[in-house]
Amino acid sequence: MNLRRRLRSHQELHAGALNDILFILLFFFLIVSTIANPNIVKVNNPKGTKDTKAKQHITISIDKDQKFYLGTKMIDQTMIDTMLKAEIHKFKLSIDTPVVVINADTISYYGEVFRIMRISKNAGAKVVANVK
Repeated sequence: MNLRRRLRSHQELHAGALNDILFILLFFFLIVSTIANPNIVKVNNPKGTKDTKAKQHITISIDKDQKFYLGTKMIDQTMIDTMLKAEIHKFKLSIDTPVVVINADTISYYGEVFRIMRISKNAGAKVVANVK
């Protein structure tokens, strides 16, 4: 009886080239994924010959300190409702639908922007918001 253990050879896998191949595949898929974006839908937009930008009849500005300006004149927060309604009614005498442009700073409160939009819409004006 032969009780000695037989020497078994262990198989080895040399993975040195495997790292290079995986690195190249990673770059390939990264480049292909940025080129082929399936979420893009191509739409033909109409092109105009004239400038169709709305006229700015009334401009409301809100700065970073939550100060309101009607044109260039600073208005108190509590008076903005009545002043805006009066300005819209003044423009409604000569224009069918006046345009109110809201220039708001990015750190201004959105609630104030929506409040001005709601007041303007209820008074019968068209609203354009320009948040910078």
